[in-house]
Amino acid sequence: MPINHWPKQERPREKLLARGPDTLSDAELLAILLRTGTRGKTAVDLARDLLNEFRGLRALIEADASTICRFKGLGRTKYVAIRAAIELARRYLEAGLQKQDVLTNPKSTRDYLTSQLRSYPHEVFACLFLDNRHHILSFDKMFNGTIDGASVYPREVVKRALSHNAAAVIFAHNHPSGIAEPSNADISLTRRLKTALELVDIRVLDHFIIGNQQAVSFAERGLI
Repeated sequence: MPINHWPKQERPREKLLARGPDTLSDAELLAILLRTGTRGKTAVDLARDLLNEFRGLRALIEADASTICRFKGLGRTKYVAIRAAIELARRYLEAGLQKQDVLTNPKSTRDYLTSQLRSYPHEVFACLFLDNRHHILSFDKMFNGTIDGASVYPREVVKRALSHNAAAVIFAHNHPSGIAEPSNADISLTRRLKTALELVDIRVLDHFIIGNQQAVSFAERGLI
């Protein structure tokens, strides 16, 4: 049965307007982005099939265009809608941090860094450069590596920090394995970077390791 034949209170758009987005299932929210289904399937049916195929929302929204578009009922237009929604969510998280002291908003900082780095299949090392009030100056993804690691050069980090006139920095990188535990190499690198930045009076506030289910803070572990 087409969605427009459903009772109004059960249609995803009307349900969202009447009861709020948090009352909708993943399939219903995705159906709003998809807008239409296929012959014999509503947008909600198509959304459910996709979530089942990808075994959840995360794998679906992290899939690339070629993977998404091979499914019947999907194309570049719907892929673009999904990607745009993800990017808006990331920018929303960033906007929430822009004019705040990031140290007073540890959850927001963690959520933002996770949204930026978790989906990469290889390691990405990034720096969150801050002013003397711990407001964000810039978020720079500086080094890319293989699934085994990334080559990080302290000299380049110092140069970038000085170019932003940063007073402090928070490091972050992902572990594609999904396990967020810091390695000995991670700890050693952090100490090298901290030593290099101290020479130009720039403080290292934290280093986050981003995994599948958590983001581990060096500061919370007493490793900074």
